[in-house]
Amino acid sequence: MKHVLTTKQLTRIAILSAAAFVLMLFEFPLPIAPSFYKLDLSETAVLVGGFAMGPMAAVIIEALKNVLNILFTGTTTAYVGEMANFIVGCAFAVPAALLYQKNKTRRTAIYGLILGSLCMVLAGAIVNYFILLPMYSTLFHMPMDAIIAAGAAIVPAIHSKFTFVLLATCPFNIVKGILVSLLTFALYKLISPLLH
Repeated sequence: MKHVLTTKQLTRIAILSAAAFVLMLFEFPLPIAPSFYKLDLSETAVLVGGFAMGPMAAVIIEALKNVLNILFTGTTTAYVGEMANFIVGCAFAVPAALLYQKNKTRRTAIYGLILGSLCMVLAGAIVNYFILLPMYSTLFHMPMDAIIAAGAAIVPAIHSKFTFVLLATCPFNIVKGILVSLLTFALYKLISPLLH
């Protein structure tokens, strides 16, 4: 950051973090992925903060949202879900905010949301394949075959960890990217005057 966050920015970050936490409470599974993948729209508040105050604000909002979630609702995933949410959320919001900060136009916002969505899908695939799925398997004493079987019950073409990530994780994050991008694009101009 080029300068220290002002009191006004810290207040906005706190408000957006609280909004993101509330949005995180309303999560739901998608029929294209196993039920332990749950979609929430909390990244909307993170992206709004990133567009208004820059990528560092997005990272702080993402972190605070997950801390609030752990403090108030606990964890059912031994913190694997929260870690995944933070990593994938930052992969979405930071590139989008970086691009938008260079030229604050509607077109750049659209490009930023597309770039962020693509980065989220890629980061989600890599992190799930190498870290999150193995960690989930170890912590919950669930063989990887059982996780793969849960995916195969929904998408029969899933038969390995790679196809699980390709056919369950990636489509889930694509849907999330589209929904959150549309919501962010619709809301940002309406609420941005309150953030400047």
